[in-house]
Amino acid sequence: MFHLRTCAAKLRPLTASQTVKTFSQNRPAAARTFGQIRCYTAPVAAEPFLSGTSSNYVEEMYYAWLENPKSVHKSWDIFFRNTNAGAPPGTAYQSPLPLSLGSLSAVARARPLVEVQPNVDKLVEDHLAVQSLIRAYQIRGHHVAQLDPLGILDADLDSSVPADIISSTDKLGFYGLDESDLDKVFHLPTTTFIGGQESALPLREIIRRLEMAYCQHIGVEFMFINDLEQCQWIRQKFETPGIMQFTNEEKRTLLARLVRSTRFEEFLQRKWSSEKRFGLEGCEVLIPALKTIIDKSSENGVDYVIMGMPHRGRLNVLANVIRKELEQIFCQFDSKLEAADEGSGDVKYHLGMYHRRINRVTDRNITLSLVANPSHLEAADPVVMGKTKAEQFYCGDTEGKKVMSILLHGDAAFAGQGIVYETFHLSDLPSYTTHGTVHVVVNNQVTWAPGGLWGLCCREGCGGHGIS
Repeated sequence: MFHLRTCAAKLRPLTASQTVKTFSQNRPAAARTFGQIRCYTAPVAAEPFLSGTSSNYVEEMYYAWLENPKSVHKSWDIFFRNTNAGAPPGTAYQSPLPLSLGSLSAVARARPLVEVQPNVDKLVEDHLAVQSLIRAYQIRGHHVAQLDPLGILDADLDSSVPADIISSTDKLGFYGLDESDLDKVFHLPTTTFIGGQESALPLREIIRRLEMAYCQHIGVEFMFINDLEQCQWIRQKFETPGIMQFTNEEKRTLLARLVRSTRFEEFLQRKWSSEKRFGLEGCEVLIPALKTIIDKSSENGVDYVIMGMPHRGRLNVLANVIRKELEQIFCQFDSKLEAADEGSGDVKYHLGMYHRRINRVTDRNITLSLVANPSHLEAADPVVMGKTKAEQFYCGDTEGKKVMSILLHGDAAFAGQGIVYETFHLSDLPSYTTHGTVHVVVNNQVTWAPGGLWGLCCREGCGGHGIS
């Protein structure tokens, strides 16, 4: 009945003044110049019975038709079918054919428009199914991401695939779809960016792009975030077609940084094989990741980066990120070195560094500071936050756009150490917030704790919105 009322509202006859005004506004310029009036076919001429005076009569007939379509005339049956199918105003009504000797064949050929129009209910159901499919990938796509380079997934982790993830065409039936729907074009919702500049894609291409975004070597779990703007930001960064493509110059830069990271660990292992150093083997990609974060931060106006991290990979970060002199690092491996000769006498993987240099990517000065840490790895977290807050205060940085902090964690320590959770609790306090911290969870899966390779996690802790 909603369709009928909508049609009646649209087809209500215009008053004389409205008609003149409409013609004068819609008339072409040439017609206004030469006084010509072009007549258009109005829907009201095709369906004149849909006026306010007959609405009650039509409504009663419609309810009777709902109970028994044969209780009304054939022409009304066709009209109601077309209206329910979503026929636009002026096309739902079909005038009866004149009775004549040759009209019987014409009556036999007459069919309601509803038969040639698409099944609207089926179309809506299919579009809703596609939207549910897209959301399923956004929520659970990380369950099938390829995060296990060692091939031990079946040993201790759940290798099952969620039922709503399309791993094969026979799973399309979960959404009421089948293989014949793979080449149908569906409109994309506003909560996805897989279309890029396109607003509609075939189902086959939708599934392929979702798999490229959520089922490759990065598992993205973010749908627990209640902030729509933050969710949209993450979707855009992962779903936009081609956003993971790098230029040749970017590839060369990443390769050079990865080689530096790998060669540094290989040299220490070969030269001082018996020394404890907490190497970064299995997670050398941490160095290109940190340097890329610093490059992007410097590009966006950050002048000061304060970092805190555990033992794992500290020497590599000091050498290749902070740019501590290699001579100073290597001499700490010398057993003949006395405490008075170099530093405080603390072990080499506890020491920090402060250095100001030019970022070669942005050609801007940037200050890097890595705080020292004790054996209790996560104890440095509130120290980093306090130092960041102090630098922001003295720099007049009230929005956290000049001074930022980066915290590195082991996967077990991040989840199990209470001081991490307690530091998060300071995030929204006006006198403590640092307006965002980048948290990098490192796990090399080889030398210490089992789990994933490494990850960047977005946390709304340690001051405002985290970025990863």
